[in-house]
Amino acid sequence: MNSLLPAGAIAHIPGPRMPLPQVQGTVPAGFPSPAADFQVKRQDLNELLITHPAATFFWEARGLSMVEAGIADGDILVVNRALTAKHGDIVVAEVDGDFTVKYLHRRSGQVSLRASNQTFAPILFKEGQTMLICGVVTATIKRFR
Repeated sequence: MNSLLPAGAIAHIPGPRMPLPQVQGTVPAGFPSPAADFQVKRQDLNELLITHPAATFFWEARGLSMVEAGIADGDILVVNRALTAKHGDIVVAEVDGDFTVKYLHRRSGQVSLRASNQTFAPILFKEGQTMLICGVVTATIKRFR
């Protein structure tokens, strides 16, 4: 495993492309609509989810602090180390040796990490604490079965 990755992260190792069918158009998530003719194109998940293959890794989310952002316990995070994290990004960060996924909040020279669940307090940094951004979360993969 790449020693630059945090412990527990799974490196993305580019392999053979496997384009899968993607139906053109959308599917209603409300009331059903009449069946219509549809076209199918091939979509490769690597191209869809990974913009910097050498700098991307997957990590399984654990816990409930980001549920209001759509990240549930067990989801797979797609994390890009090549991106510079900015205010409002969801990031994987190492705080005093422990890893967390949170929103990056930067205002008036102050940096904090904020959950997307009102029952979790923000992480505010004090003198002597360390925080390292490991990467920006660019997508999540959900499994239902």
